[in-house]
Amino acid sequence: MKASLIGKEGNIANFEIAFSAEEFEDALIEAYKKNKGEFRIDGFRPGKAPRKLIEKHYGENIFDEEAVEALFAREYPNALLALDLEPIDRPEADLPELKHGEGFTVKFSVPVPPEAEVKDYEGVEVQTVEYEVTDKDIDDQLEQAQTRGARWVAQEGPAEDGDMLDIDYSGFLDGVKFDGGTGEGQSLTLGSGAFIPGFEEQLIGKKAGEETDVNVTFPEEYHAEELAGKAAVFHVKVNEVKREEKPELNDEFAQDISEFDTLDELKADIRRALEEQAEQRAEGEMKDAILEKICEANDIEVPDIMVEDRLEEMLKEFERNIKQQGFKLEQFFQMTGQAPNELRERIKQDAYRQVKMRLIVNNIARQEGFTASDEEVEKELASMAEMYGMEADKMHDVLGPFQLKMLAGDIVSKKVVDHVYENAVGVEAPPAEAETAETKEKE
Repeated sequence: MKASLIGKEGNIANFEIAFSAEEFEDALIEAYKKNKGEFRIDGFRPGKAPRKLIEKHYGENIFDEEAVEALFAREYPNALLALDLEPIDRPEADLPELKHGEGFTVKFSVPVPPEAEVKDYEGVEVQTVEYEVTDKDIDDQLEQAQTRGARWVAQEGPAEDGDMLDIDYSGFLDGVKFDGGTGEGQSLTLGSGAFIPGFEEQLIGKKAGEETDVNVTFPEEYHAEELAGKAAVFHVKVNEVKREEKPELNDEFAQDISEFDTLDELKADIRRALEEQAEQRAEGEMKDAILEKICEANDIEVPDIMVEDRLEEMLKEFERNIKQQGFKLEQFFQMTGQAPNELRERIKQDAYRQVKMRLIVNNIARQEGFTASDEEVEKELASMAEMYGMEADKMHDVLGPFQLKMLAGDIVSKKVVDHVYENAVGVEAPPAEAETAETKEKE
């Protein structure tokens, strides 16, 4: 197979693929082997008739169509890779008359992403973003570490807010036990709001082994209609009261959870990590803002087919996320009151924005001549191999040529984003906006 680019007219790429006589013959042999059992020739058992005899009875070109389809399926993607073409729709093919024993050349026309001159992508003004790491941020991280290392210890004294209780309970309406109102060995953290409003508060002060009646009223909007708005009594037995005991913040704690000898060293490392995260977050937000401004400044053609393809991908991803949460898409529409066409239109707007931004980035890369070198691809592969615990040279086989091309594309896109960021002009936010951002961050 030999692929050659004829040229581009607008966003239509014209190219051809030449197949040799040997390639055509091999494809015909495979088509014959695959289908010979379907033909009946007198004097031969099914699947035993020679190819030439089948072609004589059913026509010399009986296997041509399947042979050509097999060649296209295998070599068309390879041709796109060789010619560095990214089709956005199905191609049109001009197939010549086929003759056995001879090669043939197929001409293709396929839509590709449009090329456009992107303007005003250097010197973009962007409000500077900074996130301060406070002592409270450090304390919050330490508190989370304490919580992870906490243990629940049985208590003999009265239960307090935040304690975890093991309880048995039975619910009654007008003295009659109702279905679904009974539980044994249930865990309940006081103050969690997991039970009916007013239930947990009445267990504060109770000890292990105590029994008590809890009086509550079910909410008017309760999911079980037969209980909604009804007054009920729960007979509750407290089997056990446990209290969370967190490890003390000291040097020993630092040694237990980290590589550091002192608590001060651990705090310093936490601050370093948080400051690095804050810097990355601020940089990411400024990069997003720069790209948005470039998109607004450039009115380029965005093919409908690209938007529709991205829209379908996003809708499938949305449905997968809904299912992971234990719901069906129909249930989502029922709960939100949103119609399918409204969801589609909302996501379509985001799909359009993503496609336009992708076209902007790709065209800036073309204008700047950005490419991904073999060394850069290998470095990224080595990083991925380390992440997955694989040998670097095996990542080539795992990814394959198409994913390697996507990886190279990601490298180029990052170069574009870094370029526009490095050439942007930072502008301080007005005092009022800066104060609002700081207030929101504290909240």
